[in-house]
Amino acid sequence: MSRTPRLPSSLLRAAACTGIAALTLTACGSGSGSGSSSTGSGEVKVGLITKTDTNPFFVKMKEGAEKSAKAEGVKLMTAAGKFDGDNAGQVTAIENMVAAGVKGILITPSDSKAIVPAIEKAKAKGVLVIALDTPTEPQSAVDALFATDNLKAGELIGEYAKAAMKGKSAKIAALDLAPGVSVGVQRHNGFLKGFGATDKDVVCAQDTGGDQSKGQTAMENCLQKAPGINVVYTINEPAALGAYTALKAKGREKDVLIVSVDGGCTGTQAVKDGKIAATSQQYPLKMAAEGVKAVVTYAKGGKKASGYTDTGVTLISDKAQDGVASKDTAYGLDNCWG
Repeated sequence: MSRTPRLPSSLLRAAACTGIAALTLTACGSGSGSGSSSTGSGEVKVGLITKTDTNPFFVKMKEGAEKSAKAEGVKLMTAAGKFDGDNAGQVTAIENMVAAGVKGILITPSDSKAIVPAIEKAKAKGVLVIALDTPTEPQSAVDALFATDNLKAGELIGEYAKAAMKGKSAKIAALDLAPGVSVGVQRHNGFLKGFGATDKDVVCAQDTGGDQSKGQTAMENCLQKAPGINVVYTINEPAALGAYTALKAKGREKDVLIVSVDGGCTGTQAVKDGKIAATSQQYPLKMAAEGVKAVVTYAKGGKKASGYTDTGVTLISDKAQDGVASKDTAYGLDNCWG
C-alpha cells in the first residue's frame, strides 16, 4: 500500500541501508556477541524482504529488524521491491538470500500467491520463512505469520463508525485497496462486520491502491454517484486524506465521517486535527523485532516459530464512543510510525 507522509530524519537513516534497487541485498548491523550462533561463516544471517524501501511502514519495520539484529548479535540482510507488487524482485531477493546462507527470511509478500513457490524452495533448503504484515495464500506456505489482525482492525473502526452515527441512516463509501489483496479484503470485511452492514449497504466502492491522489479521485467519483454519502471507510490514511480533500472541496468535510486503518504519524495527526474521526493503529516495528528473535531461536536450537502471532491493534480517536474501547491521539502519536 502506498503511504505518502514525509519521513523524519531517523527513518531516512534507517531506509538508507536498504538501497534503491529491487534486487540489491544489503547487510546491516552484523554482530558477534553472545546472541549469535555458529554457521559455516561463524555468524547467523537473517533476511528481511519488504514490499518497498520507501513506504514509511516498511522503513519502520526495517528499523525494528535492525535494532533486534543488533541486540541479538546477528547480521541482517535486506532487500525490497522497486514498487508495491514487484513479485519478481522479491523472488530474486529470496534466491540471493538463500545463496548467501541466511538462517531465516522475514517477508512482506507483494503477491501473496505468486511468491509461494519461491518460499517453498527456501524452506526445502532449511530456511525458516516468516511472513510479516501480509499473509501468504495459503497462510500455511510460511512457517509463521507475525501481523496485525486486519479483520479486527476493520471491525474496530466499523464499531466506532456505527456508534458515532448514533442511529442515523448510513450511506457508506468504501475506498479499498485492490482486488484480491488479503490485507485490503480483511480490513473491508472487518469494517462491514463491525458496522453491522454488508456490501449491499455500500453505495459506492472504489479501489485506491492506498494512494492519496487516487483516494481523492475515488471520493470525487463517489460523490458524483451518491451525493448523500455520510460515512467513508478507507483502506489506509493516505486514502483517507485524499477523501478529506475531495470532501472539503465540496464543503462536506464536517458532515461526513471518515474512518481508516494504519496509525502512521501523519494519519494519527490527521485524527488529532479532526480530518479523520478514528483509525486502527498497527505496529510494524514489533512485527520485525519479533521475527528476528524467532529466527535466532531457530538458529540456536532448531525450534521453529509456527502459526499466527497477533502483534496488536489499537483504536485511536479523540472522540471516544460509548462501548468502543479506544485511546486518544496523545497515545497514538507516542506509538505511531513514519
